[in-house]
Amino acid sequence: MALIYLDNNATTQPLPEVVAAMTEMQERLWANPSSVHRAGQQVRQRLELARASVARLINAQDREVIFTSGGTEANNLALFGYLVGLATSTPHQRRPLLITTRTEHTAIRQPAEALTAAGVEVVYLPVDNQGRVDPSQLIAALAAHADDKTRTLVSIQWANNETGVIQPVAELAQACRRHTTGLPVVFHCDATQAVGKIPVDVRSTNLDMLTLAGHKFHGPKGVGALWIRSGVRLRAQNRGGPQERERRGGTENTPGIVGMGVAADMAAAFVNDQSRIAALRELRDHLEAGLLATMPGAVVNGGAAPRLWNTTNIAFPKIEAEAILLSLSERGICASAGAACSSGSLEPSPVLLAMGVDEPLAHGSVRFSLSRLTTRDEIDQGLTIVPPVIERLRRTLPM
Repeated sequence: MALIYLDNNATTQPLPEVVAAMTEMQERLWANPSSVHRAGQQVRQRLELARASVARLINAQDREVIFTSGGTEANNLALFGYLVGLATSTPHQRRPLLITTRTEHTAIRQPAEALTAAGVEVVYLPVDNQGRVDPSQLIAALAAHADDKTRTLVSIQWANNETGVIQPVAELAQACRRHTTGLPVVFHCDATQAVGKIPVDVRSTNLDMLTLAGHKFHGPKGVGALWIRSGVRLRAQNRGGPQERERRGGTENTPGIVGMGVAADMAAAFVNDQSRIAALRELRDHLEAGLLATMPGAVVNGGAAPRLWNTTNIAFPKIEAEAILLSLSERGICASAGAACSSGSLEPSPVLLAMGVDEPLAHGSVRFSLSRLTTRDEIDQGLTIVPPVIERLRRTLPM
């Protein structure tokens, strides 16, 4: 039975070039990049070349890129490093402020809950029924909560991991820049799902911090990065060494970093190939249209908003997503009910609930996510497998 992998927002297959580069690092260039001897400095050179590759992918300066163990650590460094790490060193009386949404990945939502317990004020912006933030809502929240005694961080994702819906990032960043009635507002963007799929430019969007992860664009797991605009101060959360410009202590994961650099170079070529992106978007649309045509009552969550070319989140009424996913897995199709790190939960997606999706529909929502390796044949095969599975479950296991 051939595997049809449609869960690429959870992770992507490492490219052969990535695997080859990582293998070389493990077999030949395994010295510590902090060592002063020639072997260590050879590894340091490869590490810095990878940093340059990641920086080019998002139009950043090399020295602004800090490598981490993944997107989750990068998000935690951004939030805790800015709001908690520096709060005690400032004379301002008011507690720090985080403005975010309830449609963020759990790597933002859970830190936000922990920050609340640590004394940070957390304000959640509403989203519309497509999951988008209205910049006017951010302007209003800043006016109401951010003053000249408040250290303020705004954290809103670039593209949603469950629906693929793209936020108006440039307009949100502009709202932060235009807030002049207090301390400067720092804007962090979790772009884990966007980087490597669409062009991401930290300069033109006027961001302050941005999170990315290698395994979302055909690189390795266990390595990510936080881009920090020059001048933004963070306190390290991992202490124990001077690595990563004293922002993240610990010996660097050089095989992972080099693999991520190779993946970044290949992703940079991909995101500039509009014809290839258009062809893959057509594949996603073909899958989506085929399922909607054969499944009465099915709806696309976030389908009326700008989305990533690779993602569709479809609600199948009166069926549990868990039953759908298990049945599809038995037939060789990998899909998801949302974030991979939330799998196993029987609760409906908080993202979909925040969008106003009715709970029964949220319970029956399945995410199909393509990659640039997905083929037309795989999609056509999927369209022969999914509808009979849904129809059988409607007869035998209605919710």
